[in-house]
Amino acid sequence: MTGATGGIGRVTVLHLASRGWDVIAGARDPVKAAALVAQAEQAGVRLRTVVLDVADPASCRRAVDQAGEMAAGGLWALVNNAGVPQAGAVADVGDEQARHVLEVNLLGAARLCRLVLPAMHRQGGGRIVNISSGLGRVPWPMGGWYSAAKHGLSALTHCLRVEAAHLGVRVCLVEPGAFATPMLTTALADLTAARTPDAPGYDRTAALFNAVDRHVPGPEPVARTVEKCLTATRPRPRYTVGRDARLLVPLHGVLPLRVTDLLKHAVCGLPRTPTPGPHPGSPDGGTAVRPPGPETTGTAAAPGVASPTEGARP
Repeated sequence: MTGATGGIGRVTVLHLASRGWDVIAGARDPVKAAALVAQAEQAGVRLRTVVLDVADPASCRRAVDQAGEMAAGGLWALVNNAGVPQAGAVADVGDEQARHVLEVNLLGAARLCRLVLPAMHRQGGGRIVNISSGLGRVPWPMGGWYSAAKHGLSALTHCLRVEAAHLGVRVCLVEPGAFATPMLTTALADLTAARTPDAPGYDRTAALFNAVDRHVPGPEPVARTVEKCLTATRPRPRYTVGRDARLLVPLHGVLPLRVTDLLKHAVCGLPRTPTPGPHPGSPDGGTAVRPPGPETTGTAAAPGVASPTEGARP
């Protein structure tokens, strides 16, 4: 499992280990990996770790090779969980940050799927569980790049499920709603770093993140759902987890976009009408309004072409 040292990942690997699974946890930070192993030992369960940076192709290859050697019968399952939020308005997030969120949330997951499939095929089957987000199907302002990456992961998962069926590999998508994880704290830091002076939406979005963090439950339901994906004889293609996601995802699918746009404007505090300012085409820098005149009141005619009314008898 990738992204195993915090939030959904930490809870899930500890849950699976407690249920008897041979868990190999991918962790980018060796110090956090050691802390995770110590926590597992205190809980009376066993898990192992590999150093894994999903944004680094070489690290992915090394981690898959090492995990394959650690697993006596070879890797049977992959859970792609690593993710970063990257909150902020689309216009305020630069190319570097955008590439990073796509690399971690989308390309890294795709890369690991590609690396594990040959061994799963040789073994006669396996499972891949990709953890997306409810925001992959409900794009939310001030988080456009995160929604884009998770939407992409959802699409990739649905394609891979069909493509890998003949290999004996079943592929599931898990779409969590909001749960109490460190990702919300990271998203708040993203907002602070991305905002520009007087940019709308940031204060209301920060307040929303804080309110969500205070009221949502822990990610244990996601851990139990991942176990369902691994144990079901015929797992469902998609599992949506959390009351907010189970409400908003279908609602967003049936309501007209103009209605969901109104809701998002209101929740995020984003204005719906243009801010008054000089019209770039106006000679004096003001708003250019052309008064009606003879040339605008009749039927338009091309230069040199007589209007149908010209020369007509009264």
